Amino acid sequence: MSFLAGRVAIVTGAGRGLGRAHALELARHGARVVVNDLGVARDGANPGVNDGAASPADEVVAEIKAAGGDALASADDVADWTGAGRMIASAIERWGRLDVLVCNAGFLRDRMFVSSEEGEWDAVLRVHVKGHVAPARHAAAHWRDAAKRGQPVDARIINTTSGAGLQGSIGQAAYAAAKGAIASLTLVQAAELARYGVTANAIAPAARTRMTEAAFAEMMKKPDHGFDAMAPENVSPLVAWLASAEARAVTGRVFDVSGGAIAVEDGWRPSAKIDRGARWDARELGGVVKDLVSGAPVPAPVWGA
Repeated sequence: MSFLAGRVAIVTGAGRGLGRAHALELARHGARVVVNDLGVARDGANPGVNDGAASPADEVVAEIKAAGGDALASADDVADWTGAGRMIASAIERWGRLDVLVCNAGFLRDRMFVSSEEGEWDAVLRVHVKGHVAPARHAAAHWRDAAKRGQPVDARIINTTSGAGLQGSIGQAAYAAAKGAIASLTLVQAAELARYGVTANAIAPAARTRMTEAAFAEMMKKPDHGFDAMAPENVSPLVAWLASAEARAVTGRVFDVSGGAIAVEDGWRPSAKIDRGARWDARELGGVVKDLVSGAPVPAPVWGA
């Protein structure tokens, strides 16, 4: 229980799947947790509709408390600026501090790019991109103000990107674009917030959830026996470690994690280069580009290609 004892964490989208696993793992190691979830369908529809039953967030809170932990449910919309601020404030009001923000909430509106609709783009970008930005913006302001008052800050932002955002994914243009934006956001947060004692990292998880079971049904099948590599609980130990004091020197990184495997993603960076020291003529560039491409690493294949 001592690994995260005394630390306060918020996990968004924590009613099911990966978020639930993260919340339970953080609590298991002693963190007090705000369990945020709107209780929506896989596509983000019908928020808060539970037919009179306990919400997914309430169920996770009850599970944490039954195990001897402390947790608080939140039904705030993470993509609403005011709601996100209210969620951050709830942790501080309840426990007097905030140490960890795990941004996990999201949903899918899968469609081939040529058939995609404006409303689908708006919805996906809102929940993934703004749903990461709004909570982190309020949390960062709290940590900056604390640092300026001379209070010690050892805080964490843990974002959720995806292989779809890093390599692309057929039929998921909006989702891939949103997840790619989150990876870039993480780099900026790490660079800007280090002076206040805040790290920012991202995970690109692969696990069996409502979102992946439909899109990658064969890959996500549960085995009859042996190690279940696609269980969401496999991802959460890395989240818990990144939330800990031990992780204060790790920032600006994207980790690919699934089953028992963890890898550091090596993102966009210049590789092969030709510089003539003067302006190019467009008619000269055929051979130049051919040489550059032939000398550069082969891109990772797009998911589903």
